[in-house]
Amino acid sequence: MSSDPPAETDDYDAAAAAEPQSESALTTARRQLEHAATHLDVDPNFIERLKHPTAVHEVTVPIERDDGSLGVFTGYRAHHDSVRGPYKGGLRYHPGVTREECIGLSMWMTWKCAVMNLPFGGAKGGVVVDPKELSDAENEQLTRRFTQEIRDFIGPKRDIPAPDMGTSAQTMSWIMDAYSMQQGEVIPGVVTGKPPVIGGSYGREAAPGRSVAIIAREACKYYDYPLSETTVAVQGFGSVGANAARLLDDWGATVVAVSDVNGAAYDPDGIDPHAIPEHDEEPEAVTEYASDPISNEDLLTLDVDVLIPAAIGDVITEANADEIRADLVVEGANGPTTFAADAILAERDIPVVPDILANAGGVTVSYFEWLQDINRRAWSLEEVQRELETEMLSAWDDVRAEVESRDVTWRDAAYIVALTRLTEAHGYRGLWP
Repeated sequence: MSSDPPAETDDYDAAAAAEPQSESALTTARRQLEHAATHLDVDPNFIERLKHPTAVHEVTVPIERDDGSLGVFTGYRAHHDSVRGPYKGGLRYHPGVTREECIGLSMWMTWKCAVMNLPFGGAKGGVVVDPKELSDAENEQLTRRFTQEIRDFIGPKRDIPAPDMGTSAQTMSWIMDAYSMQQGEVIPGVVTGKPPVIGGSYGREAAPGRSVAIIAREACKYYDYPLSETTVAVQGFGSVGANAARLLDDWGATVVAVSDVNGAAYDPDGIDPHAIPEHDEEPEAVTEYASDPISNEDLLTLDVDVLIPAAIGDVITEANADEIRADLVVEGANGPTTFAADAILAERDIPVVPDILANAGGVTVSYFEWLQDINRRAWSLEEVQRELETEMLSAWDDVRAEVESRDVTWRDAAYIVALTRLTEAHGYRGLWP
């Protein structure tokens, strides 16, 4: 279950993501919001407002195919909340993109930016298309036309897209170029996740996986698991999963399993994640490096210290939550744990460190990229990694304080941090009459 380029959110594989899900992202996001709100003295009208997006833009994207035929695709851009700053979120190309999915994921982006204390709100978008069925020329044409259709809704002070499932740094480059040409000036800050040569940030691609590793390391410290004695299983070996696995291996943990869409490599004595190419290096290669592959379902139920679901959403469900044997779950993907499964794991005293904290490195380094674009000053890789470490540790401390003071789950604590900041911002700004 490896993935396309790193999103600000998750680490998906297009084929795996096409599998049916038992609970939509929007349903899960709303349930998590309602549950967390019970721990705060918050006006219920405010919670009701956050259940809904500010706007969802739906556009038609026609292109001329290489054979001369007309292809017509549907695109979406969901804007959830911008009380703390411009909308921010990924842009995906996938046949399973829906309006509801975009709304749910835009909500998660709102929480994530608030947890990290970034001056952004939440957005998400996509085009209903299988990018594997497009030629490079068709992909570029689709991207440039989609940019034209959503041009009035995006901008460095309005909404800043980023790569996600089925899109890449090249996609962001085309968007930046198309938008800049339409505006009559170079505007690199309209998107993040670009190549550094045109205003992208060093370290952006690896950032989501790095943040997952940082948070997993801190969680192990919190629960007194010395990394040298800690076993880790990682579902997904795209940029998020691979970078998390390799960093944890570098820091002394024993990675016993990694997987892609075809299955998992597993060795209870440990495997070398550096010896297995990640998805971008060699797609769907994990099982080729495994002497005795196991299934992705079996990986989830391995008896390990730390489980990192970093592939697709909705993989830990009510059906398998009782079979999870990990002592700690750190979410690398967006929404890998359903609401029902979350309750089961909590009852079993298995901590789950949520996606809106653990995989927030992507949007955090996107914020760094946005700052670099605005100020026309590039940061070194060392600066980016140092600042990311600082921001992740600060967010970890904020969430940990709520866990300890309120005796709540990590997910509820992260939502409490986010809702507190959002409530305060909305309180000061008020409601436009």
